[in-house]
Amino acid sequence: MERFFDRHPIQPAYVARVVLTLLPSAQSREFILDRTNWKYGQTDVNVLLLAVIWRGVAIPLLYELLPHGGGSHTEIRHTLMDDALCLLSAADIRVLYADREFVGYDWIQGLAHRGIPICVRLRRDTLMDDWTAKDWLSRLQTGCAGLLVEDTVVYGQPMHVVLTYTRDGEALIIASNVGAVTTIQTRYQRRFLIECLFRALKSKGFQLEATHMTLHDHVERLLCLLTLTYTWCVLVGVTLDCPKKAHGRRAWSVVKMGLRELVRSLGRDSAHLGDLIALLMPYHTNSPESVGY
Repeated sequence: MERFFDRHPIQPAYVARVVLTLLPSAQSREFILDRTNWKYGQTDVNVLLLAVIWRGVAIPLLYELLPHGGGSHTEIRHTLMDDALCLLSAADIRVLYADREFVGYDWIQGLAHRGIPICVRLRRDTLMDDWTAKDWLSRLQTGCAGLLVEDTVVYGQPMHVVLTYTRDGEALIIASNVGAVTTIQTRYQRRFLIECLFRALKSKGFQLEATHMTLHDHVERLLCLLTLTYTWCVLVGVTLDCPKKAHGRRAWSVVKMGLRELVRSLGRDSAHLGDLIALLMPYHTNSPESVGY
């Protein structure tokens, strides 16, 4: 194990190609960009992660280990997106979801130059034409659910913007340069899928933080392994029937069900194990997807 994490040439780009092949899609894909971090002693482990949405589940695709704590810089975000464009074309990216950390003129302009649509949450001080988002919110009349602003300039790009408040009274400002203005808020809710991914990788699943790894090369190789394992759990989980709770939602997530089934099959001499392994073969589907590599 020590030799593997010290020297094995596995790289995120190799794993990402496998993931895209195993997750066929007949149409363009949705992506989410976010960051997760933890500390071991005084050392920060800070990961910028790009996830792809497949069948309602966010699956890790590419990642960059940041050399510091705190937010990411525009240059490293663009590097990550350029890595993604080595695997697929901009036309294959339906939209990129991102939170308030991922804003700024150079960032938004860089995405537009690459042909990548975005749906992003804005800060209250963001300029929309000549007014800040806070100024626009002040025009929200009592009793109104929200304010829709079409074709306003945000960070140099024409966008549709939805301005409203959450149940906790926090300002919610979402901008997008793709799709109808009336669906922006509903579509942006899919960004929450990456929070479910982080929980599955960390406290509610694979216990990533408990490895005590801090060297970037080691963490990167570990993330490669977890990406493959997570993808396998999803492929298994979508084949299983899940009971529903009273409110109609699943009793367990696709990832948790897949993980339980894999542990159960690997822990005994199961005739079903061969079928589970076959899911990792690109030919398990009748509609394989071609990727740009």
